[in-house]
Amino acid sequence: MEWDYSRCISIFKQEIALIKKISLVQDSVRQAVMAREWTDFDWKMAEINQSSEEFVLLETERVEIFGALQKELGVNFSNTNAEAVPSFHLLAVRLPSEQCRELSGLYRELKMETLKMRVMNDTFLNYLNEVKTMAGAWLEAVSPAHGGKLYTCKGRQAAGDPRSMVFNHRM
Repeated sequence: MEWDYSRCISIFKQEIALIKKISLVQDSVRQAVMAREWTDFDWKMAEINQSSEEFVLLETERVEIFGALQKELGVNFSNTNAEAVPSFHLLAVRLPSEQCRELSGLYRELKMETLKMRVMNDTFLNYLNEVKTMAGAWLEAVSPAHGGKLYTCKGRQAAGDPRSMVFNHRM
């Protein structure tokens, strides 16, 4: 592969669009979980997985393009870090100023969108863990004789970490 500035711009823009798309779908999943609306859940998760796979392919291509730029510039960064992979900025500053400015802006936008998505995911995971802890404490308080164990409607012990629970309100 060889260095292609316009392809690099295109990849950055596609990655940014995918991150925004994934964030929107993840937000709808988060809202659905919090509202306990399970319709289309599998479809939303499949969409997230497909977009994530597309993102990985684009990211791999972007790394290859920047590897080609490194070769084209004849720059050897192997002594500058443990992975022998130059940072984006060490390569970008060697480009003409307009190209450097445009690529840096797109790179910054990509990193900001990624960071926003990561914070949103961490918050959601914390929420889910808190709900799980509260549900376990509630089960222990309601039925201390069972020792926090759950049983199926047929009287067998349920898995220790069920993905969903349904309570039979009939006594």
